[in-house]
Amino acid sequence: MNLMKGLEAVKTLVTSFLKGSESYEKSVDDFIRELQKILIKADLNVKVVFEFTKKIRDEALKSEPPPGVLRREWFIKIVYDKFVELFGGEEAQTTIGKLPYTIMLVGIQGSGKTTTAGKLALYYKRLGYRPGLITTDTYRPAAYEQLLQIGDSIGIPFYGDKTASNPVIIAKEGSVKLINNFKCNVIIVDTAGRHGYGSEEKLLEEMRELSKAIAPDEVLLVIDSYIGQKAYDLARKFHEYTPIGSIIITKLDGTAKGGGAISAVVATGARIKFVCDGEKLEDIEVFNPKKFVGKLLGLGDLESLLKKFEALEESREVEKRIEKMVTTGKISLRDVYLQLQSLRKLGPLRKVLEMIPGFPLMPVLSDEQIKLSEGKIKKWINIIESMTYEELDNPSIIDRRRMRRIAMGSGTSVSDVEELIRYYEQLKHLIKGLRRKKGLLSKLGAEGLKI
Repeated sequence: MNLMKGLEAVKTLVTSFLKGSESYEKSVDDFIRELQKILIKADLNVKVVFEFTKKIRDEALKSEPPPGVLRREWFIKIVYDKFVELFGGEEAQTTIGKLPYTIMLVGIQGSGKTTTAGKLALYYKRLGYRPGLITTDTYRPAAYEQLLQIGDSIGIPFYGDKTASNPVIIAKEGSVKLINNFKCNVIIVDTAGRHGYGSEEKLLEEMRELSKAIAPDEVLLVIDSYIGQKAYDLARKFHEYTPIGSIIITKLDGTAKGGGAISAVVATGARIKFVCDGEKLEDIEVFNPKKFVGKLLGLGDLESLLKKFEALEESREVEKRIEKMVTTGKISLRDVYLQLQSLRKLGPLRKVLEMIPGFPLMPVLSDEQIKLSEGKIKKWINIIESMTYEELDNPSIIDRRRMRRIAMGSGTSVSDVEELIRYYEQLKHLIKGLRRKKGLLSKLGAEGLKI
């Protein structure tokens, strides 16, 4: 089974689970068994599969869903989170702070390192950096000409030495010349994929010596997605000799077995940073685990469920902020700003209020009042964004002159600014009272949000 067919199978599995009528425990066990089959057929390492699915099963059976969430929905969220974690979590950071920055590409012959070096160079050039290319491959005669042509085609400086036999000397001399003569600030070093004597051990040793000599800021392992389960051992061996920072998967065009690349991530603890799905130099993109997993699980069915969990998490954050203010007895306009932003993220105000402790104590709000309040939230956010840091931390300094300036900067009126300040003063007074009267947190939700 190729990777893309595997993804389709997982989507079907998710849909069946959500619609299932059997007991929760049996449904979880059935889901896990089918998921194991799918991942193994997609060439994910067997050991990785069983460790991964065990984590899902343990959490699914031991944890309890938040209030208002069905256990089957909670299970799918667990599966989603574990897959995102497996693929590296958040999207990798591709901007570079320290310059010059050296990237060393490693991998076996046929993985597409030389073409990938050109793709990376073009990618960073378009971000505004000044990349330079170096080839240290002294075993493949075409490597020099190939990278030279790639560099010429995209206007990237190139260095290589056909007469030299020591890759360390080539890399050191190349770095100096590209930095000093061409003002390059991102140096991309293409390395050999095979050794002259055909020994894998000698190739790995050469990579280690090269890494020690040039001290790259990042070692990128290039993996051909066709390699399958061999990727696990390959990644582990490279990582032992040259600790891998991140991974690039090449030829991820939908027909290859891609599970091996996942195994590589697990083997090294690195994350997939880029994926390449074509032969053109433009065919490279940053890998986004959340988007990939959303596609894997069928985002169309999952999107509303994830939004539901985001809303619950956001409401808990609101409660934490309120609790902190009550504990310290202090509040600034920065706190008010965070509250207002939370309200906007959570959607319609009525739904937000239903999540906040103390809502049942509130008088019933009409639709007109709700609509007015949502408009006011937007207006108040604009007002706060027009204030100075000093005004945010010490609102008592905001006099009439400052109000006029803030109103002009936010496109509102002085009376709007005055209304926000009154709300802040009421909230501050309420928090002081709540600090003296322990256990009245629900009153903050009931009275502090009457806007």
